[in-house]
Amino acid sequence: MGRRSRKRSDEPGGADVPEPPPAAKPPGAIDRMLARADERPKAPWHPFPLIELAVLVGIVLIVVGFLEADSARGRIALLCGLVLASLAGLDTAAREHFNGYRSHSLVLAGLPAVLAAGVLFFVRAPWIGVVAAGVAVFAAGFVVLRRAFRARAGVAFRA
Repeated sequence: MGRRSRKRSDEPGGADVPEPPPAAKPPGAIDRMLARADERPKAPWHPFPLIELAVLVGIVLIVVGFLEADSARGRIALLCGLVLASLAGLDTAAREHFNGYRSHSLVLAGLPAVLAAGVLFFVRAPWIGVVAAGVAVFAAGFVVLRRAFRARAGVAFRA
């Protein structure tokens, strides 16, 4: 036999005893995350979903690039898709970082490091020089970006 879903009184013909309303729970982690998401800095083009559209077009180009990987057109589509989706993510990271909403020092430090390593790669520098320069630029960028976030937010890290 299954359980009864309601409590019954002991008296025959008696009324059901209503349960007290549940006590108000303190806000949990999910509630705090949702409230914090409302504080996220808005883009200058806020009502228009430019970043979301850039990510969508980037994903479409990446898929087209994978499907036509043997042709020059496919490789260009793949490269453009990766660049476009990366720029969309970089925009969000930069906006949140420089407004003191959330620290993205590691992500943002990667951009100048990749650019420096790319330049050295194309001028045919030795591999150890490319790697060393990338690491040095990354470390310097991280320190500068961490200081910028700390100056804006008052804390070194905010998740």
